[in-house]
Parts: sequence; structure tokens; C-alpha cells
Amino acid sequence: MRLPIVFILLTIVIDAMGIGLIMPVMPDLIQEVMGGSLAQAAIWGGILSAGFAVMQFLFSPMLGGLSDRFGRRPVLLVSLAIMAADYAVMAVAGSIWLLLAGRLVGGVTAATHAAASAAMADLSEDDKKAQGFGLISAAFGIGFVLGPLLGGVLGEWGTRAPFWAAAVLAAANAGLGYVVLKETVTDEIRRPLDWRRMNPFGAFAAVSELPGIARGLSAYFLYQVSYAVYPAVWAYFGHARFNWDVGTIGISLGLFGVSMAVVQAGLIRVLISRLGEQGTALFGLGFSAIAYGLIAIVTNGTLALILTPVAALGAAFAPALQGMLSRQIGPARQGEIQGVLSSAAAMATIISPLLMTQVFAGFTAPDAAIYFPGAPFLLSLVLVTLAYVVMPGRKQ
Repeated sequence: MRLPIVFILLTIVIDAMGIGLIMPVMPDLIQEVMGGSLAQAAIWGGILSAGFAVMQFLFSPMLGGLSDRFGRRPVLLVSLAIMAADYAVMAVAGSIWLLLAGRLVGGVTAATHAAASAAMADLSEDDKKAQGFGLISAAFGIGFVLGPLLGGVLGEWGTRAPFWAAAVLAAANAGLGYVVLKETVTDEIRRPLDWRRMNPFGAFAAVSELPGIARGLSAYFLYQVSYAVYPAVWAYFGHARFNWDVGTIGISLGLFGVSMAVVQAGLIRVLISRLGEQGTALFGLGFSAIAYGLIAIVTNGTLALILTPVAALGAAFAPALQGMLSRQIGPARQGEIQGVLSSAAAMATIISPLLMTQVFAGFTAPDAAIYFPGAPFLLSLVLVTLAYVVMPGRKQ
């Protein structure tokens, strides 16, 4: 694998790890800097997470657009340098407001997902873009799994240790990128800045002018909202339906992450060669629907674990659709389309946890008219069905 691609994948891994790396210590750290109860710490933890996601939503199109104009290399390297400094500041933060500021800045730097995806598109041949996006999705999944595990281990050294580790990782990767990453934006595809497109709403309106793009973005958003049911309610669902302990829930999430990585880094190559990008996207939606429907009604914990690889097959959808949209938008607007996709994913991470947890609570409360822990998965089934309906190019 070429070193520039290794750097891009490491950037995504570190982005994802940076989110999960600090999760295990956040309750203790928040109480350490502001006092109060665990319940109050949970409220502030939610505010910090929401602030991170909102900034990622707002700034993804901007960083994508800047990378179309000034190049992927400066956007990625500057963002990684700021990320390293931000984690160092959070490592010594003595107030909740400084932690909040750090999370807001972190949300902006994590919006480099758009520039990294655009760089991957630049380095990939037209018929292999979806495979490249599959590697990016797999890298994110690996980082999401490794982050909490490493954070838990480092947390034994104190609440600040994971932040220092994240700072070192970001700085080291910036150094690697400085050495191995050459600029992928040439004068032929360099695009002037249009400040009307530097926000998610303006960028969405601009790219939606092309036929099928708006439908593709709508399908992508619906899928992302449905997929977020796993991190949003899986732990609660496992406890309520199967009486799983913390260890079993962790194993199940790890199995899901590994299965997703296998699909997105390896199996997707076979699927696209056999089915094409659109066929692979529809394949992913189909298996997502099957998984949601079965998980909603299954009552055996072992069977739920067996279904995990089936659920992971749905992960073929996102990189396949990204490949379709990337080829259609053209080389000069890769940063823009990847920024819009990143914003859509960020918005889904804001909306879905609120929506899915409310549905779960409504069907598991002591006074619930119907006790049905699987209700959020039925909602996800409805969402992927809608995504299938709006998919561009689908035979009517």
C-alpha cells in the first residue's frame, strides 16, 4: 500500500480514536474539574459530545472546499497540528469551559474527514473509488474500536493520560504526512472559493444541481440515521433484551466493528466487481433491512451475536454510494461533495441518538403500553426502506 494512502487511513483512524480514546475518562474528568454528581457529569458529557458533532457538521463543507482550492496537503497537516495542540490544552484544562472549547475545536479539526476522503478520491482510479472509500470506512471502524480500549488502559494512569496520547498520535501523523503526502490537487482541477458553499446548506444546494445527487445524499443521510441505532441503544438493548453484562456488550460491539472492517476493507472489492457500485449499495441496504428486522424480534443473545456479520454486510452501502457520487461530481469538486457527506453523517450522529433513545425509553418504561426493546431497530428498518425508495438510478 502506498505511503500517502497509509497516511490518509491513519488520519481517519486517529480521528476516530480521538473520539473514543477519551470516553472512558470523561465522567471522572468532568467531576474532577467541576465537582458535582455523576448525573451532572453525564449532562455535561452530552453537551461536549453534541458540541463536537455540531462543529463537525458546520465545518466539514468548509474544510472540503478549502481543500479544493488550496489543496488536501495543507488542510490535513494544519488540522492535525491544531488537533495535537487542542488535545494538549485539554490535557491541562482546569475548567469545564476550557474542556468545552477544546471539544468545539476538536469538532472542527475532525472535519478533516472530508479532505482525507477527497485525497483518497484523487489517488484512486475511477473504477476503484468505492474501494478507497471502503478502506476509509474500515479505518474509521478500527479507530472507533481501538479508541475506547486504549483509553481504558491509559485511564489507569490518570484522567489526563488519554489526551496526551491523542496529542502525540496527531503530531506524529502530521510529521508522517509532511514527509510522504504530495499535493493531489492540480491546477487543472483547482476550484475557486465560493463562500456561499462554505456551509452545509449552501454546499448541499450547490451539489444538488446535478441529477441524482440530491436523492443520493438523502439516501446516505437516512442510512446514517438508521445505522447510528447501534452506538445509540445497543448497550441498553443488550441489557434489556438479553440481560448482558458490560463485558458481553463490549465483545458484541467489538465483533460488529471487526465484521464491518472486513466488509469495508475486503469484501466490498468482490461485491463491486460482481454487482457494480449501485448494485453493492442496494445489497447493503437489503442486508441492513434484514438485520434490523431480525434484531428487533430476536430473543436469544447467542443468535443476536450470530446475526452480527449479517448486520455488518449493510456497511457496504456507504462506500459504494460515495463512489457513485464521487464519480458523478467530477474531480474539481471532490472536497465539496465529501464535505457534504461528512456533514450529513455528523447531523445523523446528532439526531439519531436523541431519536433512538427516546423510542427505546418509550417502549421499555415501567408504564409502557407495549414492552418492546427492539422498537428502535424497527424504526431503522423503516429508514433504510425509505433510503431504498429515494436511491438514484433505481429501477422503478
